[in-house]
Amino acid sequence: MNFNKQLKLYRERDGYSQEELAEKIYVTRQTISKWENDHTYPDIHNLIALSTLFDVTLDELVKGDVAIMKNNQHIEAEKMNRLSWVMIVFIVLTVLSIGPVMLLWDWYGLGISFVLWGISMIAALKIEKIKKERDVQTYSEIVAFIDGEDLEAARAKRDKKRDRWNKTKIVLSFSLAAGVLAAISSLLWVWLS
Repeated sequence: MNFNKQLKLYRERDGYSQEELAEKIYVTRQTISKWENDHTYPDIHNLIALSTLFDVTLDELVKGDVAIMKNNQHIEAEKMNRLSWVMIVFIVLTVLSIGPVMLLWDWYGLGISFVLWGISMIAALKIEKIKKERDVQTYSEIVAFIDGEDLEAARAKRDKKRDRWNKTKIVLSFSLAAGVLAAISSLLWVWLS
């Protein structure tokens, strides 16, 4: 049985309407409806509140959902892995295409490079969305997420000051690389003109 069915079963067993249950655990009636219709899933605080209110264990409340959640994490990890490869391949294609397309089509050829770069950035944005949804920020957390290991242990090692410095280094490195590529492309274009 899934959580949405369990929630409805316990709510009806104890004689609560969706509105009454929502008031008891300080959420909206729409939230209860979304949970029961399997549109969203409650966070751990709401799960604990529900298990306390219904006087059941968390295991009884979410029976069967743990396996589903692990499977969803595995699917998202595979998706993140595929998107990473798409991003890397299209960045490499972008870098390799700048010179030849400018040679063949002058400045108009840069449109092809921008399309390739755009595809890599779309993949990167999708990866960031998954990371944000799962609160995955550091490399060790990403590896733990992809390998299906405990994220809490990886999060405990998180060093916020070092993370900010690493993000700064990445932005600076990317900016420097983009500047070098632009300079090389410009010099190549001037040299071939």
